[in-house]
Amino acid sequence: MRSSNTYSVYFLLLLFVLVAFFMVNISLGSVAIPLKGTMNAILGKSTEIETWAYIIWNYRIPKACTAILVGSGLALSGLLMQTLFRNPLAGPFVLGISAGASLGAAVLILGSSLLSGIFAFAMVNDFSLAVASSTGSFLVLLAVMLVAARVKDTMALLIIGLMFGSITTALVSVLSYFSPAEKLQQYIYWSFGSIGNLSWLQLLLLFSIVTLGTLICIFSIKSLNALLLGENYAKSLGVNISRSRFFIILATGILAGGITAFAGPIAFIGLAVPHLTRQIFNTTDHRILVPAVLIYGAILMLVCDTIAQMPHSANVLPINAITSIIGAPVVIWLLIRKRKMIF
Repeated sequence: MRSSNTYSVYFLLLLFVLVAFFMVNISLGSVAIPLKGTMNAILGKSTEIETWAYIIWNYRIPKACTAILVGSGLALSGLLMQTLFRNPLAGPFVLGISAGASLGAAVLILGSSLLSGIFAFAMVNDFSLAVASSTGSFLVLLAVMLVAARVKDTMALLIIGLMFGSITTALVSVLSYFSPAEKLQQYIYWSFGSIGNLSWLQLLLLFSIVTLGTLICIFSIKSLNALLLGENYAKSLGVNISRSRFFIILATGILAGGITAFAGPIAFIGLAVPHLTRQIFNTTDHRILVPAVLIYGAILMLVCDTIAQMPHSANVLPINAITSIIGAPVVIWLLIRKRKMIF
């Protein structure tokens, strides 16, 4: 166990790294902008090319902020699920909430092929996709919450959540089978995940969602630490298991569902970042882990987005692919190096 001074130094270093990767992220893109030009644009000073400030403030800063919110929220929801189920393979998608968001998007995109003409085209846009995805994730979250109120066994709840995910995935497959190729391609493109299409208003909504989920998590830290040693031990400390489980599932649903609605399904971050954080900080105390996973998730997402946007190129790789290609080898290396899993 490290001292509080050591943790303070770690957090200061992490914040410095986060700011550094934020600056790198907004400096790189299809249009080459030097770091000095980026700094001038952020500080409101004149730049050599006036369009630089427009590009940075209207495209790159919103995208970088979205990466921070998405990475932080998914990492935190993964930590919540791994603690609740005491399972290192649990992630933000195990309860089927993100699959519900995907079903909502599939109903809008693939189901709109049943309509025709201008009306069908007008229905499918960024705003309607976010609404449809949010509705799908909310309905699945509501179903999971109702089941959680009746099921006492946490492991049974995990299995039920996986079944919800299987049902929604099957429904998406049925819709895909009867959809024309162009609609199917549109849905597949959405499923790749994207963090570069949000306006400032949508970014504000996403910030509100991530903040709400984070606050619920912070108020549940005592329960999360108690649950590490089992539900019976937590009960002996006076923890209300049903109420704690309710708030943990609610926080995960808000984070995972809201992020999927705005950015699409993004894999790996929620599963891997909690493991990375436990290994590096060598602790299971959620007073340390919660802020640490928020920062690590943001950093990893910024790194993956910087690679995905392929600097000085107009091509953008799917963010879903980059998160797994970059992150998975890092986790494997770290686990082999440590030769044990802290949980």
